Amino acid sequence: MELRRRGLVVGMMMVLMVSGRGGVEPLSQNFYRSTCPNVESIVRRAVAKKIGQTFVTVPATLRLFFHDCFVEGCDASIMISSPRRDAEKDAADNLSLAGDGFDTVIKAKQAVEAACPGVVSCADILTIAARDVVALSGGPGFPVELGRRDGLVSLKWRVPGNLPPPTFNLNLLSWMFRKNNLTMADMIALSGAHTLGFSHCGRFADRLYSFNSSSRVDPSLDPSYALRLKQACPRNADPRLAVSMDPTSPNAFDNAYYRNLASRRGLFASDQVLFDDRLSRPTVNKFANEPGSFVQAFAAAMVRLGRTGVKTGNQGAIRRDCTSFT
Repeated sequence: MELRRRGLVVGMMMVLMVSGRGGVEPLSQNFYRSTCPNVESIVRRAVAKKIGQTFVTVPATLRLFFHDCFVEGCDASIMISSPRRDAEKDAADNLSLAGDGFDTVIKAKQAVEAACPGVVSCADILTIAARDVVALSGGPGFPVELGRRDGLVSLKWRVPGNLPPPTFNLNLLSWMFRKNNLTMADMIALSGAHTLGFSHCGRFADRLYSFNSSSRVDPSLDPSYALRLKQACPRNADPRLAVSMDPTSPNAFDNAYYRNLASRRGLFASDQVLFDDRLSRPTVNKFANEPGSFVQAFAAAMVRLGRTGVKTGNQGAIRRDCTSFT
């Protein structure tokens, strides 16, 4: 509750207008004031209902938002389904995205269309839903900027190189976030979303069984944690097997992720490097010891992430069906 109160205060202090990187009009918290004034409450009800059916909705929707924004910008291009399996969602890096995230946006869009047909973009609905899953899982609430239009391009070959793999070091992570107008501090804060959700064993198996082409375990892993991971993910494990990203409180949005890093319990190499690198360690320690600082930074970073490559004005379109351009 304290995290949420602090996040709300932080959110209300944010600047609520911004020009999109590719847009010609500013985003605004009150964009739908006259055309669909209840859009946020409609989306929130749909999100809450979906979470009531499965908690996977929370990490799935949050991850969907990130994957969308980092490729074509926050334009819901990730939502497109192609009969030829050549859309953005069909790229190898996106095949592990849980269907509950897509279903959340689809259900929310249907509810919004029933009230305000042809007015609210899928991109804005995904942005609202990403905020709501955080708040409904114990994280901060914050105002969202709206006015995005949906993209007209969704191609799987444009995905590689735009999403950070779990093996990146700090320099590569910082570079990838920087090209999306996000700072290293933003990157560390957004990485805190790994306090929720799960990962398939194959995404980190090399740290357990073939570190540096040998048979030893990555020495940056706590030995007891490595043993738990090996028990959950045997060598050559079924690719469907998965483990929680946060071994301590996987169903709560909190700052445990950073405390886990200090205990050498980061699941990915790209997680653990945030503590191991001297440039990022002070921020990790701050977030581990000051939950209020974390939620403030996370809320601000989510707003900035939502500005990435947005289409506004006459750009893009407003889709009636989030899965199709037609």
